[in-house]
Amino acid sequence: MKINQHQKEFKEAKEKEIGDLGKRPDWLKVRLPSGKNYTEVLNLMKKSHLNTVCEEARCPNLAECWSHRTATFMILGDTCTRSCGFCNVKMGIPSHLDRDEPRRVAESVVELGLKHAVITSVNRDELKNGGAEIFSESIRLIRELSPKTTIEILIPDFKGEESAFEIIMKNPPNILNHNLETVNRLYHAVRPQAKYARSLELIKWFKSKGLRTKSGIMVGIGETKEEVFGIMRDLKGNGCDIMTIGQYLQPTKEHLPVDRYVSLEEFAEYRNYGKTLGFLAVESAPLVRSSYHAEKHAELVD
Repeated sequence: MKINQHQKEFKEAKEKEIGDLGKRPDWLKVRLPSGKNYTEVLNLMKKSHLNTVCEEARCPNLAECWSHRTATFMILGDTCTRSCGFCNVKMGIPSHLDRDEPRRVAESVVELGLKHAVITSVNRDELKNGGAEIFSESIRLIRELSPKTTIEILIPDFKGEESAFEIIMKNPPNILNHNLETVNRLYHAVRPQAKYARSLELIKWFKSKGLRTKSGIMVGIGETKEEVFGIMRDLKGNGCDIMTIGQYLQPTKEHLPVDRYVSLEEFAEYRNYGKTLGFLAVESAPLVRSSYHAEKHAELVD
């Protein structure tokens, strides 16, 4: 992972400040992936030359999701143009744009028999419209081959370009997800090429088009409890319907350190506060990630 000087200084200061957190709490332990369904999903992804964020981001729920024959497809390749301090996806100069990828995603959805499909991507800032057409075409082909499958897409910010948003709206998903990841104060270290206000504007824009919207954040990366309450208000005020909150876990020693292990009681506080704000759903627990229980969110009634 390549990080900038500011991220390096932030990381070193944090490591000195927090010291040794000790062993992970029991609630952060996960089982190793195994079983027939896990093997079948793994083999299908390899055969179709597809990437999953489950693997690339080292998701702790991989075993649970794959055992239920669900996976989050990661399109636009496996190389990201951004250097986020928390993410394990490879950063660098991406290869060509694979325009056959949507067909393989749609066929994999059919082969897996998915009731609900989740599609995310790396950032492709070097492309006009950031590769939005690959999202749109993936949705179109899934609807063509598997019309009963509901679709959620977890998109990058496309640098705030409305032309990219309009491409998405040619084949709109059932759920539009875009993660804020963390509080505004920490963006310079956690998401240096992103902008907090721009991400909120994205959610507001898609909500104004009538889509169900969703966003997620990590906790335990340096934020305060009051800042989490603040980001929840910001999201709800800009039209976010569903929110996910999970514990940040450091992928490697090169990434930003864990600031603290958030207690189960604090996660419950966030979930309850979300209810008072009027979110349709707030998934708040240590191992929650963006697509955790995603299939249930497509069934919610406003």
